[in-house]
Amino acid sequence: MLDLVLAAFLGALLLMGLKRPFIWVLAYIYVDIVAPQKIGWGFMTALPASLLVFVAAFGGWLLFDGKKGTQFTFRQFLMVLLLAWCAYTTLGADFPEEAATKWGWVWKSLVFAIFLPLTLRTRLRIEATALIMVLSAGSIIISAGIKTVLSGGGYGALQSYVGDNTGLYEGSTLSMVAIAIIPLIVWLARHGTIIPPDWRTKVYAACLVFACLLVPVGTQTRTGLVCIAVLAVLSLRYVKQRFLLLGLMGAIGVMAIPFLPQSYLERMNTITNHQADESASTRIAVWKWTLDYVGDKPMGGGFDAFLGNSFKYRTRHVDNSGSTSSVEYVEVVDEGRAYHSAYFEVLGEQGWPGFFIWMLLQGLGLLQLEFVLRRLRKSEEPRDRSNASLANALQVGHLVYLVGALFVGIAYQPFIYMLIALQIGLVLQVKREAKARAPEKPALAGRAQRSVMLARPA
Repeated sequence: MLDLVLAAFLGALLLMGLKRPFIWVLAYIYVDIVAPQKIGWGFMTALPASLLVFVAAFGGWLLFDGKKGTQFTFRQFLMVLLLAWCAYTTLGADFPEEAATKWGWVWKSLVFAIFLPLTLRTRLRIEATALIMVLSAGSIIISAGIKTVLSGGGYGALQSYVGDNTGLYEGSTLSMVAIAIIPLIVWLARHGTIIPPDWRTKVYAACLVFACLLVPVGTQTRTGLVCIAVLAVLSLRYVKQRFLLLGLMGAIGVMAIPFLPQSYLERMNTITNHQADESASTRIAVWKWTLDYVGDKPMGGGFDAFLGNSFKYRTRHVDNSGSTSSVEYVEVVDEGRAYHSAYFEVLGEQGWPGFFIWMLLQGLGLLQLEFVLRRLRKSEEPRDRSNASLANALQVGHLVYLVGALFVGIAYQPFIYMLIALQIGLVLQVKREAKARAPEKPALAGRAQRSVMLARPA
């Protein structure tokens, strides 16, 4: 029955795309985020849903969609460059089979991110893309939030639709994305036009934001707590009563402590001392190894180059038995441990050239959104204010990702590249609207008037 429901929903999207081909693009976003082929139990597991909707999305745009206003930007070129460099390092990877497996999904993530801005020619399409991203991720987040309330969750134990530990179903990744999309949820509730921003929309948005905040508790990931702190600080930027809001946040945080699971509080306590936690100690050791590795091999070792690492580190164990406490330092030997950081993931796999391209892609996005904010935030036009609010939401979400990426290997996460594509679409849309409202230049107007006078018969 579940397979029939999933297939019917996907089939409905494909049928709707016959009239509006852009819906096939939205269908791909849904499939890529939710992965319905993993949720099903029967024939859905064998259905190549991702390939099917991607062919429909690209073919629909190529054959039926208008191309007016389409523009290929420098950030898209950077993604093409990153894609080409990843292909190059994969050919000479330290571990060819593992690298080929990761390449199998990374190239799809980058290709779709390069393609998506070409379809975002109107403001309506930009909003529809943001909406389907939020609703698709929200379906996973709501499920995780409900299970957190009912069971309390647990590190590595909280499962949403499936027991898969990849994509958004991985705990730390889901925690980061859940916090990063909160600004987008708020923007859709305030400025959305597809779903009118009435009281029902705002109630649903508030419940979804609450579920987003529950996810880090349910997954018990330290990354989620750090992302919440970053979001709280960034939200103060355009608030007039900053100290009041900051005090309110602090009060809510203190009041929430008694309701948090003890296992969550114990895990969060390890943030202050990485030596007390073997996982945190491993990350520091892997990062040191990566810096030494690229010192010897600056072009990178291809995907999953971390499999070649081997190192020793010391971790601290505290024994609180009785009335005394004893501290013991234990030397641990480890090998083949993942990077646990998007920055070191790119650095180790793609070397300094790939790291520079990846960082430039991130930095230019933040800079462009800042220009949009400064240009539109004081405008009295409702559309300009809405665009400025969206730019702020995308910028804050991106900053949350960049901080969360310090501790999670999500350098090629498809959801983040969709967010980047959305940023590109918004910047181009703002430019188009500004150009449409700009008055004709006097010199050109005068030249046109003289041409008309010369064309008149005497």
